[in-house]
Parts: sequence; structure tokens; C-alpha cells
Amino acid sequence: MTFDSKKFALKYASIYTSILAIILITPLIIYVILLLQIDKAKLKLALEEQTKRVILSMDSYKNEDKVYHFPRYKEYQTALYTRQYDEVFSTLDFEPTSFSEGFYNQGNHYYLIYSLPDKHYFGSKYLFVSTTHTANDIYFFALAIILAILIMLFIFSLLLLKNFSAPFEAMNRQLDNFIKDSMHEINTPLSIINLNVDLFANKHGENKYLQRIKSASKTLATIYDDMDFLVKQGRVKHKIQEIKMCEFIQARVDYFHDVANLKGIKISTDITLGISYPFSKIKLQRIIDNTISNAIKYSYDGGNIDIRLYIRDKNIYFEVQDYGMGIADIKKIFSRYYREDEAKGGFGIGLNIVKDIIDEEGITLKIESKVKEGSLFCYVFYGMI
Repeated sequence: MTFDSKKFALKYASIYTSILAIILITPLIIYVILLLQIDKAKLKLALEEQTKRVILSMDSYKNEDKVYHFPRYKEYQTALYTRQYDEVFSTLDFEPTSFSEGFYNQGNHYYLIYSLPDKHYFGSKYLFVSTTHTANDIYFFALAIILAILIMLFIFSLLLLKNFSAPFEAMNRQLDNFIKDSMHEINTPLSIINLNVDLFANKHGENKYLQRIKSASKTLATIYDDMDFLVKQGRVKHKIQEIKMCEFIQARVDYFHDVANLKGIKISTDITLGISYPFSKIKLQRIIDNTISNAIKYSYDGGNIDIRLYIRDKNIYFEVQDYGMGIADIKKIFSRYYREDEAKGGFGIGLNIVKDIIDEEGITLKIESKVKEGSLFCYVFYGMI
């Protein structure tokens, strides 16, 4: 029940950062695409200029008797090919995949193919001018901007949400302290009631009024135990010990006899003896108490409840079956504060606690229920020792 402002701020800062980053980075991506297109256009223009230089150099060659020294450039490679794609001259360090006039990209190689007039330029038909180029500067620029946006957004969101959650954390801390104090204050009178009821019953005998008081105090004690478990959840490490489940379950059934008798409900048990299992007594009690108390709560007056404990395929099965109101929507019963029938009272936290326990401990719960016919809760404890 503790509100963790750091966890809250970290979680939602990540979410808000992701959302805002998508909104802000989308225009950046468009801008980078435009930069890449401009870079490509500049590259094409540079190749066209270089092509003109090469052609001017070849045009300046007048004396065919002299050797023509084809111009070589540090940043550019050139090549001449015949109409049949035979190489006349080449400084290319790759094999072109196309011979049609135009601008091409092959890996990091960008090249321009220019179609030459027939019977000129040493019998060649195609002039290739190529250069090696990467857009790493643009990608690094985009990556740096994206990282800067993400870091700034995350820090801003974290600080904003941390400050935003501070009042809620203080309020939650006060509420948590209030609940703890209330639990302590409730425990004392509850213990006094139970003690004095037992003393009065021993001295004067049982009667229906005492039975009602004992039933009400046990119902209240179950709610108190649920609240206590909820308050300590995540703070207290529950001790695992070998539990004689047959004796433990029978003790809890005996505990609820007064509550069941008040509605004239008969609890029948079929408990296999000698079954032990390593588990937390507190967690096991929450499973058993909430299941039995719900079975009593939603049973009809004068009804029956069957409780079974047995072994099958080396697994332990604990079943509680009632023949009462049944469950309209099984999926909802584990939601915190949900109650199948508002008139039945309670806070709707019992089965939510049970769900947390069985999920944490790897216990399977199978539920069968029909409205106005009753429900069966079957817990499977795996790997019996």
C-alpha cells in the first residue's frame, strides 16, 4: 500500500518520454530524409561537373599521333566503355551493374554514366565518372540530436513527475500510517471481545447471543487479517516451514464453525491424513480463510459446504465446494474491492490477496460455478514432499 514516488516517476517518465520523442523525432526524420536527398543531389551535380571536365580534356586532344594521358583524380574514378560494353580504359575499383545513361548508387559507390557521340573519344560510347561517398555525417548528426532529445525529455519528465507525485506520496504515507494505527487500535478490542466471550461462555454456557458475537468477531478478525497482510505485503518476508496441511485445514474449519452455525450451514470434511507441504503459514491461512469465509457468505441458510484435501499424481488438492448463490462473472472476483453481492459486506480484498499469493507461489486455482447452484474452488499445490 506504499506509494513509491521514484518508481512512479521512473515508469511514467519513460512513457511520456517515448510519446513526446515520437512526436518530436518524426519531423527530425523528415528533415534527415531531406538532407539525404540534398546530399545526393549535390553528389550528382559534382559528378556532372567532373564529367564535363573529362570531356573537355578529351576534346582538347588534337594530335592522334601522340599518346593521350587520361586525366586521373584523387576523389574520382573514370572509365570508358564501347557500345558492346567492352572496357577501353578504367580506374574503377568495382564492377558496374548498369550501362544505361543516368545516375546510380552501388554500395558506397556513386557513379554517373554519360553517353558519348558515336565515332569519337577513342571509339568509346559510355563515360563513367564515379566517387566513393557515405552520409555518415548526416546519420551521426541525426543520432546525436535524437539522443539529446531523449535525454532532455527523460530528465525533464522525471523531475516534473517526481515533483508532481510528492504530494501524493505524502498523502499516501499519512494514509498508510493511519491504517497501521487503526489496525493496531482494532486488534486490541477485538482480542478483548474474543477473550471475554470465551470466558463468559465457560462460566454461563453457550447461547445464541454469544454465538452471534463470536461469529461477528471471527468475521471481523478475518477482515483484520486480510488488511494486516495487505499492509505488510512487500515488506515482510514470510517464513517457509513444513506444514501438516491436514491438521492446519481442520483447525481453520473448526474456527469457522461458529460463523457457519449462525446460518445453519453444515461443513463436511474429507481430509486425507499425513499430508505435509513446505509453505508459509500466514499465506496458507489467507488462502483457506478467504475461501471458506466466502463459501459461508455466499451459501444459502441451512446449506452445506464440502471441504476436501487429497493427493493425486503427487500433487496436493484442496477443494472447497458450496451449493449457494454461485458466481456470475468469475473473471471479476479477483479484482480488488469487487464484491459479487454488495449486500454481503466485506471490502472485496480477500480473493485479490489469494490471487497474489497463488501467482507468487505457483499454485493453480480451478473454479467451477453456476449461478444459484454453487461454486467449487480447487487449489493445486505442485510437487508434494
